[in-house]
Amino acid sequence: MSSSATAFAPASVGNIGVGFDLLGHAIAGPRDVATVRRIDEPLVRIEAIRGDIAGVETLPLEAARNTAGGALIALRERQALPYGFALELDKGIPLGSGLGGSAASCVAALVAANALLDAPLSREALYDFALDGEAISSGSRHGDNVAPMLLGGVALATATRALRIDAPDWLHAVVVHPDQVLETRRSRAVLAEPYPLHALVEQSAHLAQFLLGLQRGDAALLRDGLHDVLVEPRRAPLIPGFAQVKAAALDLGALGASISGGGPSAFAWFDSRAAAERAAPAMRQGFVDAGFEARAYVTPVNAPCAEVIAT
Repeated sequence: MSSSATAFAPASVGNIGVGFDLLGHAIAGPRDVATVRRIDEPLVRIEAIRGDIAGVETLPLEAARNTAGGALIALRERQALPYGFALELDKGIPLGSGLGGSAASCVAALVAANALLDAPLSREALYDFALDGEAISSGSRHGDNVAPMLLGGVALATATRALRIDAPDWLHAVVVHPDQVLETRRSRAVLAEPYPLHALVEQSAHLAQFLLGLQRGDAALLRDGLHDVLVEPRRAPLIPGFAQVKAAALDLGALGASISGGGPSAFAWFDSRAAAERAAPAMRQGFVDAGFEARAYVTPVNAPCAEVIAT
């Protein structure tokens, strides 16, 4: 049994527009990396947080206040482990980006720590601990980021279960991250006012078409379903340039486009990698024209899950 393991967790697109707090998919692009050592002391300590991203120095080293530390504390306590963990984080996902950076830290830490257990747990069993970690950052237990990171591809995240959803391999996404920061708590605050019943019914119809489109591999159903009438209209004003990015994606044949997670990143789905690569520069330019540098990632929707990369 090795005493140390290193794992990565990918970034993700939370919500996928129509599945607020329910759906997400992994991204082949930016990632967080966690190195965990098994130690004799019955506690969790964070020894270092590194990364060439803005604000990394503000992340707490106190384990109970850190998403990765909190996830490992939950794992230790509920599994009644007699030993503890020492953790080092290398952050590669920008903070406040809408790409699941807080979730990636706790998932990478859990996957690394799991490799050090005498009896490693299933990915589904790790989900509950990941929810505990994510709640430290967001203030609520929602799994739309941690579920796809644990399972890869598209995932359904409920309060108790993480489920992989089959998606056709031809689906590709463009994810554009602008040089903006939008904190999750602020982006959730604009959703506090009640929604009218007709909007909930419309969103439910879109979600049903979207899920059926994934099951059937039907691009037309995905196009009809990928319309967020609840969250996007309230969050879009918080993201300068988003309207231009979405318009560029749709003009170049996107099946749909919306906000990634809590924003400010944006995403669009396409029916081929070639179509996604054609649209990526124009989508990025939408943020540039609004005065923000941006980076575009082209990724399969069925992107890989978190994995151990060294022991």
